[in-house]
Amino acid sequence: MGLFSDSEEHRIAEAITRAEQATSGEIVAVVASESSTYLYAPFLWASVVALLVPWPLILWTWWPAAWIYLAQVAAFGLVLAATLPRPVRYWLVPRRIKRLRAHRRAMEQFVSQNLHTTEGRTGVLIFISVAERHAEIVADSGIEARVPKGTWQEIVERLTTAFGAKQHTEGFIAAIGEVGGHLATHFPPGSCEANVLPDHLIVLDAS
Repeated sequence: MGLFSDSEEHRIAEAITRAEQATSGEIVAVVASESSTYLYAPFLWASVVALLVPWPLILWTWWPAAWIYLAQVAAFGLVLAATLPRPVRYWLVPRRIKRLRAHRRAMEQFVSQNLHTTEGRTGVLIFISVAERHAEIVADSGIEARVPKGTWQEIVERLTTAFGAKQHTEGFIAAIGEVGGHLATHFPPGSCEANVLPDHLIVLDAS
């Protein structure tokens, strides 16, 4: 994906290690290039256009059925080719759908990274899906119950602002530090089994 260099990934890993030294909680950072391929969108739009093309030709021309069929096939192919590139696909999908897909990917990562299995339920996922421009913090029940409502969203807003300013590494490190601070307040070292999950940045490339 190329969003982070090796040295930047190393800095993020160090930030996770540093934050976890002050807490028995667990922090996992995941960045996904996309949460869905959205391949259905080009085919959907191409199909809609192809279905509409015959009607004006039938009503206002004397074209034979074979010509109209060829025009329909050509329209489908042209629209499909124009909408297949990833940036166009992302643009075609409504923001709400992209947000739902990114949220679902975040929840999948929370489970697949075993954050739900930590002692004391103190796992926290910091998740970014780049294509959807979506950031999310998912905290397990142990820490969620102790952090004031809106805290995670405030951190997310600062993280997305940093990403918008192309300060990806600094944004991640700052978010990790803030999350670590909340974990340290409520779960100091020794209160639970510590550092059983990976400290490095997990990068999920596009499929």
